[in-house]
Amino acid sequence: MIWGIFKRDMCHATRNVIAVIVSMGLVVVPALYAWFNIAASWNPYGNTKALKVAVANNDKGYKSDLIPVRVNVGETIISTLHANDQLDWQFVKSDKAIDGVKSGEYYAAIVIPKGFSADMMTLFSPDIKHAQLKYYLNEKINPIAPHITDQGATTVVNTIDKTFAKTIAQVGLDLASSILHYSQSPQMAEYMRNLNGNLTTMADTLSGASQQVTSYSQLLGSANDIVDSTGKLLASATKAGKQAQNALKQGKSGATSFTSAGANVTSSVNTALDQVSGAFDQVAAKVNKAFDAIGKDSDTAASQLTTLSEQVSSSESLYDTYITSLNHMHESVEQLPDSDSAKQALLEAIDREITLLEAAKGDSQKLAQQLKDASTQVTQDTAAAERSREEILNRITSAKQSISNVRDDYATNVKPKIDALASTVSTLISQTDSMITQLSGTADDLDDVTGDVGTNVTSIRSTLGAIAKKLDSSAATVKELITKLETGGNAGDGNSDGGDGDNDASSSDSGESDELRALATANASTLSTLISAPVALHRVSVYPIANYGSAMAPFYTILSIWVGAIILCAMLKVTISDREKAHVLGLGDTLPRVAGPSGPGNASRWGLRLDHEYFGRYAIFALLALLQGTLVCLGDMYFLGVQANHALQFLAVGWLAALVFSNIVYTLTVSFGDIGKAVAVVLLVMQVAGSGGTFPIETLPKFFQMLYPFLPFPHAIDAMHAAMAGSYGNEYLLDMVYLALFLIPSLLLGLVLRKPVIRLNNWVSRNLESTKVM
Repeated sequence: MIWGIFKRDMCHATRNVIAVIVSMGLVVVPALYAWFNIAASWNPYGNTKALKVAVANNDKGYKSDLIPVRVNVGETIISTLHANDQLDWQFVKSDKAIDGVKSGEYYAAIVIPKGFSADMMTLFSPDIKHAQLKYYLNEKINPIAPHITDQGATTVVNTIDKTFAKTIAQVGLDLASSILHYSQSPQMAEYMRNLNGNLTTMADTLSGASQQVTSYSQLLGSANDIVDSTGKLLASATKAGKQAQNALKQGKSGATSFTSAGANVTSSVNTALDQVSGAFDQVAAKVNKAFDAIGKDSDTAASQLTTLSEQVSSSESLYDTYITSLNHMHESVEQLPDSDSAKQALLEAIDREITLLEAAKGDSQKLAQQLKDASTQVTQDTAAAERSREEILNRITSAKQSISNVRDDYATNVKPKIDALASTVSTLISQTDSMITQLSGTADDLDDVTGDVGTNVTSIRSTLGAIAKKLDSSAATVKELITKLETGGNAGDGNSDGGDGDNDASSSDSGESDELRALATANASTLSTLISAPVALHRVSVYPIANYGSAMAPFYTILSIWVGAIILCAMLKVTISDREKAHVLGLGDTLPRVAGPSGPGNASRWGLRLDHEYFGRYAIFALLALLQGTLVCLGDMYFLGVQANHALQFLAVGWLAALVFSNIVYTLTVSFGDIGKAVAVVLLVMQVAGSGGTFPIETLPKFFQMLYPFLPFPHAIDAMHAAMAGSYGNEYLLDMVYLALFLIPSLLLGLVLRKPVIRLNNWVSRNLESTKVM
């Protein structure tokens, strides 16, 4: 029965040219669908030369003292892009570039700002600024183009980074090499010797400065002691000044008293001398009276002369008193400083006054003696008495003259000098009093100052101690630097002394110098390239795929096979007419009336069961599906050149997928009619999104991740990948088994569950036909 149905279907399909053409079209169309998509995806990122991307350079460049050469990274970028054919680079002004992106003329635009070079060179400054390119992108033109242009922009950025790092590294290595070569020259050796000498001098200077600062600190300590002593001395001076002020007050009072006493003495002397002079006049009168009485009463005259002699003798004590006072004054004047100009003159005046008084005293003594002698002579010899009279009167005259000389000399020489001395002493006492008052105030002020000085000196000494320690530390650092330079110089000499290796540090320095020398003498270009890209990505392909088209071939091939199954069900009838059933059964052109209405299973009483109808009509579907799978797989391998390490396995996947997919779509259509076709389209859409053929299943929404294992596409695609690149273990066989298992529910629906839904499907079909539209 199945064979009979299939044979008649084949006869009908090849009955005329149109039928043959349509049958061929049913086989070819799915293959064309796959091939077009695979060819378009063959090398999408290698065919981007026609994508226009604008580039605008506004970079003004950069130049500094550190790098005297003008640097313009923007120009370097433009030069690099001129040699780059990854995209269709358009070099225009920034305004045109931005407007071109907006209008769709350019897919994207890269604008290099004015300060791009300056921002990049901030690498050598404390304030590093990240250099930025302005990237404009039109995302509405094409969904894939933005990703391609993004890749181009990323390539530009990576090129800039590598070029910049390589340039800086090469400059640094060239500089290091030049320095190393220069360091081995005789001139550099001379510089190093001079440097060591200067550093040694510097270290000695720092040590000397530290010692000097320490000495300053000690000197300030001594000065602090002096200040303390000065404070105590000033306190004593203040106390002594107060005592001196009291003494000066007493001296000033004494000077006043001295001045008054000098005036009184002067007055008393004048009075006394006047009295003595008057007394001598009286004595002279009495002498004349006594001598006049000699002839009359000699005894009375003698008695009067004796009395006059005693009176004159008694006046000698007055001379002694004055002489004693002048001697005291002489002693007082001698206490004056030698620098006083009035001292010597006053002393001479006092001495002269004492001499005159002593002369006057002698005259008085002689007068007294003569009066005494005259009293004796009066009674003995009258003639001798007359001579004594004359002598006595002359002596009185001489004594009066001596007293007048004393008085005149006192008034002329002594008294003015005493007055001047008293005035000078008073002035000196006043000035001294003022000076002591000032000294007392100054001492009080200095007492406060000495207290502050003591505190400040302690602070300064602490600071100087810290400075001395810093200087010692600096000197030690400089000496350590000298030692390292000397050690480095010896290491650079290649261990010419033939050391025994006792100094591990020297050996280490020598090893480091050798490594530095080896690094600096290496190829700077190679090293700079290594520094700019220190990590190279070595790709190790596991199950390599030749190209992107081959990688996408399984998805589009499996998709086209499913599409082919839908086309078959859309173009071919899935049900068998009663006329065809009658011919297969040999009953003529029609079934007997007892068969009932036309539909599946109505000829079962004559031996044409429902399963016969199912497989009989499916046979032509399976044949065309196998032809579709064969054509698309052979076209992939031999027309497009898709990679297929195992061609037979690749074909086997296509055949199995064709049978499974065609059976599923056929069963849905047989069971549910046009609704089944719609369900097949829905399954197609779901599998396109959730098969993992384009994006990894892990990147899809959770719903598709859960649905993924229950769809036939993923297993068919994985099996085809394994056939193309190789299988891990039993991966290929397992995927083929999983794909074949989808026949079980399909056959179950088509053979077992189909009977209950036949009436439902008939009812749905009648209602759709009643619309006259569906």
